Amino acid sequence: MTRRTLMLIAGLGSAALLAAAFGFQVIGGYLPCQMCLWQRWPHVAAIFIAAVGALLPARAIAALGGLTMIGNAGLGIFHTGVERDWWEGPQSCASVGGGLEGQSGADLLNFDQGFRVVLCDEAAWHFLGLSMASWNAIFCLVLAAIWFAAFRARQSA
Repeated sequence: MTRRTLMLIAGLGSAALLAAAFGFQVIGGYLPCQMCLWQRWPHVAAIFIAAVGALLPARAIAALGGLTMIGNAGLGIFHTGVERDWWEGPQSCASVGGGLEGQSGADLLNFDQGFRVVLCDEAAWHFLGLSMASWNAIFCLVLAAIWFAAFRARQSA
């Protein structure tokens, strides 16, 4: 396969993972925690990198895409460790929607207002014993391999 084709496949992989994340959120009702949101941004970047790579299939573009996915795999592994109590997560990872500051106890108990605390150390979903963060890390490593295969591949004609 050519470099351009591999970069497009990797970009489409990130687009599929991002669509799945939004699907879990919108259709499944699984609200993301702060660390989940952090893991979406590298996929957005990879989609744009793939678009640039489609126009300019340079090795440096492929390397950038691969590094983006390696970084995102690191975020997924870190998040998995937080979920499994291997280490502590960041203090800012308390909730989605502005945090807890300024909220009274009554506000926190009033779920009719749409406020819902989503903690980073509680996995909301598992498949085969792995959380979404774990699956994201695995898929990011696969996508990184595709990006680095693009780095080694011949440039398209």
